[in-house]
Amino acid sequence: MNVSENNVVSIIYNLKTEGSHEVIEAVKSDNPLTFIPGQGNLLKSFEKELMGLKTGDHFNFVLKYEDAYGPYQEDAVLDLPLSIFEQELESNPDLLMPGNVIPMRDQSGNRFNGKVIGVTNENVKMDFNHPMAGKNLCFEGEVIEIREATEDERLYGLDRGCGCSGGCGSDSCSSEGCDSEDCGNGSCGCGC
Repeated sequence: MNVSENNVVSIIYNLKTEGSHEVIEAVKSDNPLTFIPGQGNLLKSFEKELMGLKTGDHFNFVLKYEDAYGPYQEDAVLDLPLSIFEQELESNPDLLMPGNVIPMRDQSGNRFNGKVIGVTNENVKMDFNHPMAGKNLCFEGEVIEIREATEDERLYGLDRGCGCSGGCGSDSCSSEGCDSEDCGNGSCGCGC
């Protein structure tokens, strides 16, 4: 059986950025990334690299940033008024520590994460780029299981809940994670 749509696929892998030896995500056999190709939960370019592989096949590929999370965009770094965080700061005084990733919503209710870069007396500088924007992603791993998806899995997905599968280092690509009321966005490999 091959990696294809309508099959449940489990993989393990290490993720690095091109030019770095640091593993930023390690998905091991005790908690593999399990997905159904074609359901829109992973980067299309990631799935494309795995198509046709069989159980036991190893893979090693690089996704160029254009095919992953796009270029780093300077205009996605914004100064926001400190006043919009006043209520949250009362219960969480460390909220605006540089490096923290804060879940936010725009005026239309769309969710997104912003990373705190710095704070002044009036503003908070935040980066709304994806953590992997502008980076070529190097995946090395193995297909460990493939099986046919059930009809329910094809219709509703593997997990009718959050569907989390890990994360990228300390920010997990999402600041919320699987235990939050809003649920996390999965791992970098799957396209958070």
